[in-house]
Amino acid sequence: MEPPIQQIAILHRISSIVASDLSLDEMLGEIVGLTVQTTECDACLVYLVETGSGEIVLRASNVPHAADLNILSMKIGEGVTGWVAEHKSVVALSENAAADKRFKRFPGLIEDTYEAFLSIPLISEGDLIGVVNVHHRSRRDHSAEEVALLTFIGEQMGGAIARSMLKEENLRLHEEALDMKRQLETRKVVERAKGILQYRYGLTEEEAYLRLRNESRRLRRPMKDLAEAIILAEDLNRKSDEVATS
Repeated sequence: MEPPIQQIAILHRISSIVASDLSLDEMLGEIVGLTVQTTECDACLVYLVETGSGEIVLRASNVPHAADLNILSMKIGEGVTGWVAEHKSVVALSENAAADKRFKRFPGLIEDTYEAFLSIPLISEGDLIGVVNVHHRSRRDHSAEEVALLTFIGEQMGGAIARSMLKEENLRLHEEALDMKRQLETRKVVERAKGILQYRYGLTEEEAYLRLRNESRRLRRPMKDLAEAIILAEDLNRKSDEVATS
């Protein structure tokens, strides 16, 4: 039997997303949209594994969670979500989800009061990337087809999200490298300007720095710009002196 037209459309959409060059936030928005479309859920929350801490952090939701995004986190193994992350296995609770022995209530998550709960891992090449949680206010019998489709989404989207996370991390590292380069260039220029002030006015290194800093604040100009102006003026004076003595 051929799959329903809706499932075919979803599969095509997944293929399109996986082949795209979307940002991480856009990718998370897509998986939320696919999950809501597939399950007609009342709430969908996506958690990602944070590289530094190893915790799973709330990163996307189809319901307002502005205060919790990038803040709410849990350890691997903590609550049902943490259990899914630890075991890389699906958990489907059709009713009274809070009665499950693995369940842990998190303040601020109204979804924890909902009746049905489905949680699937996001996997990339066998590694855990995150977890997708599906909540229904009322009882919900999750069919085998629904669970299978969501698991497929988790596997396919997991790889795409992993690539987006890597791209985002590489961009962050690139920006950090550029910032370090800018700081080094600023330090070199300021050091040279300090030397000029020390020579011209007989100042100590600290006095030269304080003069630069205070003048920067008074003129509301970056210290680097002021230092470059001092160096330029010194170069022009030196050239004028060379012309005058030639």
